[in-house]
Amino acid sequence: MNEITDPVELRELLGEVAWRPKNKVRNSLHEHDREWIARTPFIVLATSDADGNCDASPKGDPAGFVKVLDDKTIAIPERPGNRRADGYFNVLSNPHVGVLFVIPRRRDTLRINGRARLVRDAPYFDDMIVKGNRPILALEVEIDQIFFHCAKAFMRSSLWEPERWPEDTLPSAARMAKDVVPAIAETVEQLEEYYSPANYEKMLYNS
Repeated sequence: MNEITDPVELRELLGEVAWRPKNKVRNSLHEHDREWIARTPFIVLATSDADGNCDASPKGDPAGFVKVLDDKTIAIPERPGNRRADGYFNVLSNPHVGVLFVIPRRRDTLRINGRARLVRDAPYFDDMIVKGNRPILALEVEIDQIFFHCAKAFMRSSLWEPERWPEDTLPSAARMAKDVVPAIAETVEQLEEYYSPANYEKMLYNS
């Protein structure tokens, strides 16, 4: 193994950054960014705590669920989940976050890096109601950097090309949960019911 430990060595290996990616970073929202966010149904929120322990959490809702508050600030609503809240606890000790905005069929993505805070109520929460569910908190992100990311990763992965997807031969979520957490008391059959789409549908907006 030939480990890289020197930033100079890393830059020499990768080569210099081309002009376009080097100069594409901005610090406030353009109209194109606003439109992209309005069409986004899925994001990944990256955080780390004060010790550098990291978390990347997927979040999804109807397109436009992330609200633009002004040219420098967005808000991400909380929805019912498993209550681990790893990312939220990270923000309490380290406000720096990264957000990746993904639109189905689009190979490029929008990225925002900034500083976050947790808000338990605000007037705009009424605009975030989905199926009667008003969020109990939101993550406000003050933008430090915003830019569009190129399509290469999505092209290499064929993510939006079903005909090139590998066959799904993995065990079910229930089977994997039972195998990796032996202390789970439920049977596989009970877990299959719990993880079923019909049951999850009931829990999407209700704790």
